[in-house]
Amino acid sequence: MPPLTPPQLSVNAPAIQWYPGHIAKAEKALQEALAKVDLVIEVRDARIPLATGHPRLQRWIGTRQHLLVLNRRDMVPVAAQQAWDGWFRGQGQAVWWCDAKAGTGVKQLQQAAIRAGTALNERRLGRGMRPRPVRALMLGFPNVGKSALINRLVRQKVVESARRAGVTRSLRWVRLGQELDLLDAPGVLPPRLDDQQAALRLALCDDIGQAAYDAEAVALAFAALLQLLETVPATGVSAGLLERRYGIPLGQLPAGGPDVEGWLAAAAARHTGGDSLRMATKLLDDFRCGRLDAIALELPPGA
Repeated sequence: MPPLTPPQLSVNAPAIQWYPGHIAKAEKALQEALAKVDLVIEVRDARIPLATGHPRLQRWIGTRQHLLVLNRRDMVPVAAQQAWDGWFRGQGQAVWWCDAKAGTGVKQLQQAAIRAGTALNERRLGRGMRPRPVRALMLGFPNVGKSALINRLVRQKVVESARRAGVTRSLRWVRLGQELDLLDAPGVLPPRLDDQQAALRLALCDDIGQAAYDAEAVALAFAALLQLLETVPATGVSAGLLERRYGIPLGQLPAGGPDVEGWLAAAAARHTGGDSLRMATKLLDDFRCGRLDAIALELPPGA
């Protein structure tokens, strides 16, 4: 079997960093709210499950129950889902695959949260305490779909949701029937992104504020990354993807490596009147909206 781990990419671009004030403020409020929480529902982007895992997560969870959700399941190929399922099971972690936009997997997630609440109330009854709704925190990086999941669970738009980072800026409790209270929290990020490969993937998936990166530099890195991922079938990137989509082949530099700048210039001349920034934005938007088909930017380590 060929290796499933995508090749690494060197990114010659300004460092990607983003830690706005509302995230820092919300994180302080989050730490206070954790004392009231029974269950943590962690949401990650299915295209980049490792890059959207917060290094402080285990400290926040403590002894609480933990449900791991990989959202946007529709945007990664089945082979990648199977690889991640096996890897997480090997870590002793069950995974709930969801598509908050279509509602796929949301009912199963709700049932898992309610089961957690049932177990909680059985313990409360054993101590002579009255049952109450389970209090669940919806936690994750910006724009991974937390608010959209809550709206699906409640079956109405109770929190603002959009496909961009930074929409939710404060904590808010939402009641889901008589069994579950959900705490919607703003996206959280580490104060510093030391792993710039992971930061690049956050930028590609729009899971970080657009002020954090140069769109043209990220698009150039993406074009090179796509050529590398062509060698890993489980990622879903087929040979010649850029040429089929935009009519421009990705050439090679005399010294080796893909000529991404030449490709971007030629694609811009054909599609955006020579505006390379507009073409870069178009390429990124096409990926983010699924117009390049299902693509996994990460696969399990050692797979």
